[in-house]
Amino acid sequence: EPQSITKNRGPQGRRAAEPQSNRPAVFACGARVYCVQYKQGNSALLTKGQTMKSGIIYNGPSLLDGKPIVVIATYSNRNRKTGAVLQTYILRSDINPLEASKTGADFSICGSCPMRGEVTTDPARKIAKGRRCYVNLGQGVLIVFKAFVRGVYPIATTDEQRQALGRGRVVRIGTYGDPAAVPDYVWDQLLSECETWMAYTHQKPWRSDIAMQSADDYHEAALHWAAGRRTFRVITGVEHLDKARETLCPASKEAGARVQCAACRLCRGSAAAKSIAIVEH
Repeated sequence: EPQSITKNRGPQGRRAAEPQSNRPAVFACGARVYCVQYKQGNSALLTKGQTMKSGIIYNGPSLLDGKPIVVIATYSNRNRKTGAVLQTYILRSDINPLEASKTGADFSICGSCPMRGEVTTDPARKIAKGRRCYVNLGQGVLIVFKAFVRGVYPIATTDEQRQALGRGRVVRIGTYGDPAAVPDYVWDQLLSECETWMAYTHQKPWRSDIAMQSADDYHEAALHWAAGRRTFRVITGVEHLDKARETLCPASKEAGARVQCAACRLCRGSAAAKSIAIVEH
């Protein structure tokens, strides 16, 4: 059964190991070696109502395959489509995201999402063959990973720090990566004092109280609807929209880009609204 989110909810399930010191961690991946210098967050200095701008909110094994992943939250208002939101990047902590895509190591953060593309050894390719995911790995994702390796982000893995990052903000869960790869308590704490959130998952079914279920076709969407779950579906044209059950993403070009995600707030699993569809570009 879906679990509801309440303020100040405690951890759920067993916690995975998280860094507790600022000692550097060394990761080797093929010929590359990454040395990450962690910075401690300042939870002891946080006062009631205070927020944080960025932080590492999880660093441990993926729930999808047990490989090392990291979740980085960073507040930004630079995205014209989403508006001012707290972005969360779910990354392999030991592998450059381009390389993770090309080799299939991104399963740790994306699971079996069909948008990942096919593993390739083609030296001319930087990412997976036929990758259809809308997230551009060479932009924000790579920038965040490189900043992580440089030790830019402080550790923010206490309950108070996660709450401070989400406090009073619109949170985008899984700006890149699937939230099902991360323990539930991380999201419960991050969302416990937020204004609202948006979230999507390809793992069926995962926390329908939090996430929209990504549906790959109409049949799959119909199965989710029958089970009472809302979906986010990519369609090839507006003529494929099920007007009785779906509405076009208000931030999309086809809907007139009339509102930013931060103001729309429909992409929340538990929202009392129709499912969302967007035309593939």
